[in-house]
Amino acid sequence: MIHELPLERRTLHGRWSRDHAPVVTIDPGDSVRFETLAIWWSRPWGEPFDPPRAPDDGHALTGPIAVRGARAGATLSVRIDDVDPGPWGVTLTSEPHRVEWELGGGIGRSSTGHTVKLAPFLGVIGMPPDEPGTHSTRPPRVSGGNIDCKELVAGSTLYLPIPVDGALLSAGDAHALQGDGEVSGTAIETTSRAQLTVDLRDDLSLESPIARVDGAWLTFGFDPDLDRAADLALDGMLRLIQRQHDASHDDALALASVVVDLRVTQVVNEVKGVHAVLRDDAWS
Repeated sequence: MIHELPLERRTLHGRWSRDHAPVVTIDPGDSVRFETLAIWWSRPWGEPFDPPRAPDDGHALTGPIAVRGARAGATLSVRIDDVDPGPWGVTLTSEPHRVEWELGGGIGRSSTGHTVKLAPFLGVIGMPPDEPGTHSTRPPRVSGGNIDCKELVAGSTLYLPIPVDGALLSAGDAHALQGDGEVSGTAIETTSRAQLTVDLRDDLSLESPIARVDGAWLTFGFDPDLDRAADLALDGMLRLIQRQHDASHDDALALASVVVDLRVTQVVNEVKGVHAVLRDDAWS
């Protein structure tokens, strides 16, 4: 079943909280289709959304989406079916400098006269921490959130450890294109029409997010210290290799040193991100 969520203030929030009431409840295997706003809660071509966001709101996230049967400690599967970017985007450096983009046909044309090939994805897919109060949407967490991984394009599946019963999944922050690192603090920030298919994996126990992308597995690490984030991404990959290849920890580490790549996901969200990449074609 596909659930359509309208773009309304009641379906949007800008802070994580386990106490937010869900805007829809779905069954495992259902899909959700929705629109996303761009940076500063703006519509296509940068027009402000009305009503405006609250002063402490971060990203404009659609949700929360409750999943029947989801229990804390289980694993949520989120397949990215589609991310169709809007006609306009913007990349910011130091204010007030900005580069604007016209988007269409898989191509971005910038106000600087440059042309790029688009690879749209959602920067934020995640669930609230199991802690009281409200929490910023800026840093990524073990339960997902502002991961900002450019590999999570349509066709990819993100697996997340569920922190709270019901899951309370939210998503948003569409990017038409981003480089690893997101070094200016923004990608091509845009609106989008997106669709996610959500399921439960009772056979997969996770301590941190992993993802299946075209031809590869990814594992993620998040920490204020980049070295620690790299260690966490590697730890997740070692667990994956041990599980999938029946290897000891030391054998997994030796294999990882030969076939796994560490990449900087982003360095601009207070908590830095690293993703480890194990390509299918690494094995002969």
